[in-house]
Amino acid sequence: MASILETIATELIDQIKQDTLVLPSLPEVCLRVRDVAEDIESSIPQLAQIISQDAALAARVIKVANSPLVRTPSEVTDLVTAVNRLGINFTSNLAMGLAMEQLFQATSDVVDRRMRSIWQQSSEVASICHVLASHYTKLHPDQAMLAGLIHKIGALPILTYAEDNNALLNDGFALDKLIEKLHPLIGSHILKAWRFPKELLNVPGQYLKFDREISKVDYADLVTVAVLQTHANSEHPYAKLDWSTIQAFDRVGLSPDMDMAEAIDIDDDISGLLS
Repeated sequence: MASILETIATELIDQIKQDTLVLPSLPEVCLRVRDVAEDIESSIPQLAQIISQDAALAARVIKVANSPLVRTPSEVTDLVTAVNRLGINFTSNLAMGLAMEQLFQATSDVVDRRMRSIWQQSSEVASICHVLASHYTKLHPDQAMLAGLIHKIGALPILTYAEDNNALLNDGFALDKLIEKLHPLIGSHILKAWRFPKELLNVPGQYLKFDREISKVDYADLVTVAVLQTHANSEHPYAKLDWSTIQAFDRVGLSPDMDMAEAIDIDDDISGLLS
């Protein structure tokens, strides 16, 4: 198995170096939302008009605007009011994150299950990142949420590759090992190709570097803490690490001994955010 892993890993790394690796494309709605968000002359109705062309996405944005996250007394029933309540930046990052879910679909059941599992995990990490940014740092909660959603985006090309490689498709252990080994490198490559904000580019490649030493908290730190929190009190290897040695907790301002569920009523903060 080791030789198969090394062969495939070398092949994928070579494709990255030669810029021939087939990367997922951002959904069209993401590109259009980003264009509006980056245009200082754009308006809330313009952004709402683009989102309204995807009925499911529009409904989810309205759902977030009515969630405890926003904490306003009156119910929102239309998209323009929802975007106005959330703001252009928050809405654009939320819409991009939610729209990316459509990338996590495959033609084979084996890969489809893995993609859906990764999206579910990423959604949980994104929710915790949002709470951490809101309550413990001065980082932007909407970007923190997006950081959580894209931290494992590098798994997508590997899973797409597996669909055309029966040996890998039928060896779940090897596939998981390959994702573990390569997703940080491929994820960074994808975010550069997608022209993501520079403050998010290091997230896939840095969030698993538990010995990282930097001067101030960043989005990779939030993802580090959030990922570890998702494995708290489990049998996962991350739960067995000595979290007191991981400086990301200090930079975020969260005690390694503190359980997020106890620290913050997460359900009140992120109910309806990504589900």
